[in-house]
Amino acid sequence: MQALCKTAIFTAILALTSIAASAQISKWQIDPAHSEADFTVKHMGISNVHGRFGNVNGSLTLDDNGITKSNVNATVDVTTVDTGVAQRDTHLKSPDFFDSAKYPEMTFVSKNLSSVDGQLQLTGDLTLHGVTKSVTLAVEGPSKEQLDPYGKTRRAFSATTTIHRQDFGLTWNGNLKSGDSVLGDDVKVELDIELIKQ
Repeated sequence: MQALCKTAIFTAILALTSIAASAQISKWQIDPAHSEADFTVKHMGISNVHGRFGNVNGSLTLDDNGITKSNVNATVDVTTVDTGVAQRDTHLKSPDFFDSAKYPEMTFVSKNLSSVDGQLQLTGDLTLHGVTKSVTLAVEGPSKEQLDPYGKTRRAFSATTTIHRQDFGLTWNGNLKSGDSVLGDDVKVELDIELIKQ
């Protein structure tokens, strides 16, 4: 009888431990209305051109008990590219660049999240223009939880990286009389992502 009691107590403790551990893992959805992906690229080697993508969607599994066990999957609607100049945006959507009719989305699937000198580094597969490459983002966050006016729990994070556009087949360019390229090859990417707890 005493052995049975000990077994029951031990089983209960294991169950409670399991429940407590699972309570630290939460599911979140990206809120496209409060998220965007921005980019910056050099023009003629002398100035920066800025643009953005809207309609960012995806999900995050967050492990507060071990943040590096978290993972994220996201999609970005390439057809929403906006640099503030309609003619340039039309060119960016054309086969010269994103070819958005053929490749309307870019996707990111995380593979590893690590902490390097206190800085979170998120590595994953970025698929853009039909090409998949590994990229690493420097991550800030996630923020504290915050209740919105409708009772939904929200958090946010930011991330930055730099990609080489020609790695993804975005090779269009024009040469200037100076011999410089019209567009730089390195593109700085900045993400601001807001999440809703599920």
